[in-house]
Amino acid sequence: MEKKTKLILIGILIVIVIIALIQNREMAHFSFLFWKMSISQIILIPLLLLVGFALGFLAGRRK
Repeated sequence: MEKKTKLILIGILIVIVIIALIQNREMAHFSFLFWKMSISQIILIPLLLLVGFALGFLAGRRK
């Protein structure tokens, strides 16, 4: 039962992310030091999600 609940939660999260991507198709403009960049939010959101998952995985890993 625990595995089924986990799959349902992952499915719900995927649907939420897809809805967020569909609603945020504009360009995001940001500056870092002397660089100015513009990137589509459809690319930026999954990129930041991957970075967040990677950091969470590395922080939660037991030694």
